[in-house]
Amino acid sequence: MATQLLLGGAVYSPAAPDATAMAVTDGIVVWVGTDDVGRALHPDAEVIDLGGLFVSPGFVDSHVHLTSTGLGLDGLTLNEASSRTHCLRLVAKAAEAESAHDAGDLIWGLGWDDSTWAGSEPEDGRFPTTSELDAVVGTRPVYLARIDEHSAVASTALRRLIPDLADAVGYHPEEPLVAEAHHLVRGAARLLVTAAHRERAQRRALDGAAAHGVVAVHENGGPDISGMDDFLALGELDHPVEIRRYWGQAVTDADHARELMSITRADALGGDLFIDGAIGSHTAWLTEPYTDDPHTHGINYLDADQIRDHVRACTIAGIQAGFHVIGDAATGVVVGALAELADELGTPALARCAHRLEHAEMVTAADAEVLARCGVIASMQPLFDAEWGGPGDLYDARLGASRAATLNDFAMLAKTGVALSFSSDAPVTAIDPWSTIRAAVHHHQPTNAISARGAFAATTRGGWRAGGVNDGVTGTLTPGAPASYAVWEVDDLVVAGSHEKVQRWSTDPRSRVPALPDVSPGAALPRCVRTVHRGRTLYDRDAG
Repeated sequence: MATQLLLGGAVYSPAAPDATAMAVTDGIVVWVGTDDVGRALHPDAEVIDLGGLFVSPGFVDSHVHLTSTGLGLDGLTLNEASSRTHCLRLVAKAAEAESAHDAGDLIWGLGWDDSTWAGSEPEDGRFPTTSELDAVVGTRPVYLARIDEHSAVASTALRRLIPDLADAVGYHPEEPLVAEAHHLVRGAARLLVTAAHRERAQRRALDGAAAHGVVAVHENGGPDISGMDDFLALGELDHPVEIRRYWGQAVTDADHARELMSITRADALGGDLFIDGAIGSHTAWLTEPYTDDPHTHGINYLDADQIRDHVRACTIAGIQAGFHVIGDAATGVVVGALAELADELGTPALARCAHRLEHAEMVTAADAEVLARCGVIASMQPLFDAEWGGPGDLYDARLGASRAATLNDFAMLAKTGVALSFSSDAPVTAIDPWSTIRAAVHHHQPTNAISARGAFAATTRGGWRAGGVNDGVTGTLTPGAPASYAVWEVDDLVVAGSHEKVQRWSTDPRSRVPALPDVSPGAALPRCVRTVHRGRTLYDRDAG
C-alpha cells in the first residue's frame, strides 16, 4: 500500500491539536501528529512538503443548483447591476455578444437585486418591465432570474412559448413572474439550453467548487427548479467532486416514495420541495404581512396534509425528506406536522432519517425544540445575512427591524440542539466556504452568531451529516477518516469565538482547541492551493 506523508504544515485535527503532519494510505487518513514522529513511523512514505501551509478537512456545500451556477459563471450575471438602467445596459451588451448564442439564442441571466438599486432616474430603483426588456433584446428569448431565483423578468419571445401562461398564478404582463407562472417560464427557458451547454455549466460549477476546497455538494433539484432531464444528467456526470442529489417532489405514501426514488435515482426526496418562496420576491410565507407590502403574506405551495403525508411516507420508507422553508408560517406548518408524526411514529424513527429544512430563516425557540427532538437538520446559508441582514437592507425593508433581527439565528438553533449544515444556495450566493464561515461568526445580530469552530464544523462534518453520513470521522482529519482535505495559504491562525464570552475560554491554551484561519472582517481569507477527495486530487493551483 502506497503511503503519502504530508509534513511541515498545520493540520486541523481534533485528534492532535498541534499536528504538523498527516499520513494517508489508499485514500484514508492513517495517522496525524508531528513531523519527526511521522518520519519515524513512515520511513518509506512519499513525502509531500507543505511548506507551512494549512490543511483542513474538505468542505461540503449542502445546497447548490449546479447548472444555473455554471450558467452564471460563464454567462450573464447581474449581481453588480446598480440600477434598472444599468441592468438593462448589461443585458443589451450580452445580447450583442457572440457568446450569447451558445444556448440556442437564449440569454439566461441571473443575480439582479432591485433591493440594492438606485439611480438618476425616478424609476431606477425598480425591476425592468417586459416592455423595457423587449426594447433591448428584440425577439430573443430572455430569462432573467432575480437573485433569489423565485421570480424572473422574461422577454415576450420566451413568454410566448407557454400557451397558457396568462392563466397561471403569479402572472403579470409587465412585472416579474412569480409562483406557477415563474416555474412555467423557467421550464421553457431550460428547454432552450442544449445538453452540451448544460454539461459545460455543470462541470464549470463543480470545477469552481473544487477550487474553493469543496469535495462534495448536494444538488437541490426538482420539477420546478431544474427539471428531470437536468437531474438525471447530473446522475450520469463523471466528475470527481461528489454529488448527492435531492429531488423536490411531494409523495403520498411509502410506495410512492420508493417509486419516485427509483425513477429519479435520487439520494433523497427533499431539497427544493417548496413550501414557500423567498423574502426578496415577497413569496416567503409569513404569519404577518410584509412591512413594505401589507397586502400580502407571501405564497404557500403545500398545505399541512401534503407536508405531513410526505414526511410520513419518507419516514416509513426510510428515506430522508426535506422542504424549502423560509417564512415563519411555512416553518410553523412543518413543525406542526413533525409534532404530529412524533406522536404517531416516534422521534427515533424520524431522527434516523435525518430529515432536513433548507434555509430555515425564521425559526422560533419553540419551533427549534421540536426540530431538535425530531433530529431535523437545518441547512442554512450565512451569506444571506451578510448580503441582506444589515440595517436598512432587504430583510429590514421587507419585514421591519423587529422581525429582521430574528432571522438566521444560528446560536439559538445550535443551543437548542438542532444540527446545522452551512451552504451557499449557489448561484444565490457564491460557493465560498470561508466567506460563509466569516458570515456566521460575524452575523449582523451578534447574539445570532456562532463561533468559528462551530461554523467550520457546519461546513465540514455538518455537511456530511446532512447527507446521511454520521460515522464520527468523515469530515475530520483523524485516523480512519477518508482523506478528503484542502491545502491553504493563510496569513494567520487563531483561536477565536464569535463574541467575548466564547473568546475567553476557547483561546486558553489549556482548551486544546486547534487553531483556524482568521475570519475577522478585513482579514485576508485562505487561498486554496490543492483539494483532495478520498486521496484523489480535484484541484491543484500549481499544476499549470
